[in-house]
Amino acid sequence: MWMGSAAATAALFIVALIVVVKAIRVVPQQHAWIVERLGRFYAVLEPGLNFVIPFVDRIAYRHDLREIPLDVPSQICITRDNTQLQVDGILYFQVTDPKLASYGSSNYVLAITQLAQTTLRSVIGRMELDKTFEERDQINALVVSALDEAAASWGVKVLRYEIKDLTPPAEILRSMQAQITAEREKRAVIATSEGKRQEAINHAVGAREAAIAKSEGEKQAEINNALGQAAAILSIAEANAKAIRQVAEAIESAGGLQAVNFKVAEQYIAAFGNLAIKSNTMILPTNAADVAGMIATAMSVIKAPAPGRADGAR
Repeated sequence: MWMGSAAATAALFIVALIVVVKAIRVVPQQHAWIVERLGRFYAVLEPGLNFVIPFVDRIAYRHDLREIPLDVPSQICITRDNTQLQVDGILYFQVTDPKLASYGSSNYVLAITQLAQTTLRSVIGRMELDKTFEERDQINALVVSALDEAAASWGVKVLRYEIKDLTPPAEILRSMQAQITAEREKRAVIATSEGKRQEAINHAVGAREAAIAKSEGEKQAEINNALGQAAAILSIAEANAKAIRQVAEAIESAGGLQAVNFKVAEQYIAAFGNLAIKSNTMILPTNAADVAGMIATAMSVIKAPAPGRADGAR
């Protein structure tokens, strides 16, 4: 009888332990668990320690509240200009309402995937092929807007959609590559012609500036030469005038006429002497032997008074 009581006590302890274990629920951070009581929604367990009634409450759904990446399967879309385009993308979403995510849709992941594919086909169908490559951001924004509006009733927030790859058919790729090559060759030809044009302009401008600089230099050189010649003529004239004034002053001084007579006679004799040395033929005046007469003639010119002075003397 004692053994039976001990076994019952042990069994009761085990049952109590199982009940306690099943009553304690620890929810991880950024997770939410849905509790159903007798088959109906009862509560949402928040992260941390929670208690439920064993065998009455059950954990029906477990949701991850973190951002979830979802790979959208590749599909063929038809563009506005009837070109097939294979599109591959990835979707990012987050569960914001665990209750709606549990009961709003039987499979919200599948629903989001299918809706993303149909929305993408609709958006691509309104664009031409070239625009699909240029306006990826616009495509992503349109898909996110449509998905977010529909997924609100599923307790899901669509954060963003990114196109991973756009693959046109092989023949379209070849034609696009040829177009790109032609466009690059065109830009290269234009750039070369622009370079030659600019080079010609630079040469013309340089030649023009060089000609202007040369003419300016020649002009300035002529001006400088003229100024130099004028200054030289002026200096010579001033020197001659000064010499003449000094000769006049010397003649008017005491003994000046005698010195002039002597100088004229000396130069007269030296000139005849040079003629005899340099040439065998000489042309002489009739009074060549009359040195005194020649000197008297020269002195008469020197002693002749200027008209103004003669008038003043009278």
